[in-house]
Amino acid sequence: MEVGFVGLGRMGIAMARNLAKAGHAIHAWNRSGVADDALPGARIVASPQEAFEADVVFTMLSDDAAIREVILQSGALDHAREGLIHVVTATISVAFAGELAEHHSRRGIGYVSAPVFGRPDVAEAGKLNIIAGGAPDLIETVRPLFEAIGQRVFVMGDDPRQANASKVAGNMMIAMAIEAIAEGVAITEAHGVEPRAFIELMTQTLFGGRAYENYGAKIVSGDYEAGFRLALGLKDLRLATDAAAASGKALPLLDTTRERMAAANAAGMGDRDWSAIADYLLNS
Repeated sequence: MEVGFVGLGRMGIAMARNLAKAGHAIHAWNRSGVADDALPGARIVASPQEAFEADVVFTMLSDDAAIREVILQSGALDHAREGLIHVVTATISVAFAGELAEHHSRRGIGYVSAPVFGRPDVAEAGKLNIIAGGAPDLIETVRPLFEAIGQRVFVMGDDPRQANASKVAGNMMIAMAIEAIAEGVAITEAHGVEPRAFIELMTQTLFGGRAYENYGAKIVSGDYEAGFRLALGLKDLRLATDAAAASGKALPLLDTTRERMAAANAAGMGDRDWSAIADYLLNS
């Protein structure tokens, strides 16, 4: 299959490489350019419009504004091949996902929201978890591509916005887990308990799970090298806050966690891993 790929950051380039390894013809474009040897066998195209001449296009751009500029304002959709399916894998707002669906429908272009759970190392291993929303026939058409980049596809509904609501809610829960670990360490450390001992207690009894285990280990080691940048985590918590308005419910844990992350970002931690909110709490 001919696959366009727009957005070759750490996540995007890993995904594009796995699609190429699976035998698909990749037509790739990135705003800041890409080295000739970064995607062996791929064709690096000169514009996003060229990428949209493929059968399927994946975009992995950072936020609503980047997608609006690169895909809508550039006229890339106007160059789309008839029958093309556009798969947006980034974490974007629920409202913008609905707007994108309308733009694509007016042009007769298929649209699937497919944000992913997984850090760059998970993307490199082809083990992402893919959250899909869109027409069932479109999802089935691109499922072989999903299988090249991920270990499982979770279909959340026929409306693309359902995938985005699930992703922002999931990221909110991860951030809350990081905040919970940090607050637990704050209490126990104040009473002489080694953080490693406390994290081991929690992850081997009541809180076994990847979020607690992975981020607990980072907090214990003080390793805040970015896998997912704090500034992007803050963006996602803002998306969750916007999405929460539809529930009509107060979400105080979301508010508290977002405020903590905003404070850490203001303190210059935006390029560190989002688990650095623990460093901000424990050491500032």
